[in-house]
Amino acid sequence: MATVRTIALCLLAGTALAGCGAGGAGDDRSAGDLLDEANATMRKLDSVTVDITNRTTSGGTVTSHLVTDLDGRCRSRTTWSGGGVLEQIRLGTTDYVRPNRAYLQKWKKKPGVTGEQKLWVKTPVDPASSGSDGLTSCERPFDSFGTAEKGDSTRVGDTKAVEVIVTDKADKEGTYTFYIAEEGEPYLLKTVYESAAQRTTTSFSGFDEPLDVRAPKPGEVLSAGD
Repeated sequence: MATVRTIALCLLAGTALAGCGAGGAGDDRSAGDLLDEANATMRKLDSVTVDITNRTTSGGTVTSHLVTDLDGRCRSRTTWSGGGVLEQIRLGTTDYVRPNRAYLQKWKKKPGVTGEQKLWVKTPVDPASSGSDGLTSCERPFDSFGTAEKGDSTRVGDTKAVEVIVTDKADKEGTYTFYIAEEGEPYLLKTVYESAAQRTTTSFSGFDEPLDVRAPKPGEVLSAGD
């Protein structure tokens, strides 16, 4: 789980990269310049949807769906191939968390749990956790790492995009491919991380769409101290 979260955070954080290279994308700007522009565009968003699929040769598949204001308001759902599901709503300094039965049985070592969990647990956000508790941060810094060069022109869904291929000294086994919109705003549309043991795809959508993230109804909430 720690590896999954670390890779996911790296993918979501990585955009503006040093380096340049001629490519076949029909744009005279360097790969670094393209990523700098995408990075700045993503940071200005008021909301975005992030979907991650992580597959490993040894640990199965983990998927997550996140809608966030890139600050302190977001909602996420993470699903493991073994059946575990963890839902989370973060509103400022408060988390609402709802794990399902399979998650509690496997990850929290509570085999006696037999019923589905309908209540959300309300708990204060721990700023020192850094994701070690399995919960998602609403923030996405879109910082730089590695060395980039241009790839080909392609399409992500209905949008024309340019590939930027990234390597990093800290991960000699893996390669990152970033897909940046060439039409309209230069959004980061998708990133793909590939190594011999892992493939992680992160897709971005719902740029600046209205964000409907609110607390559960009072009758659906159990305080952590109860």
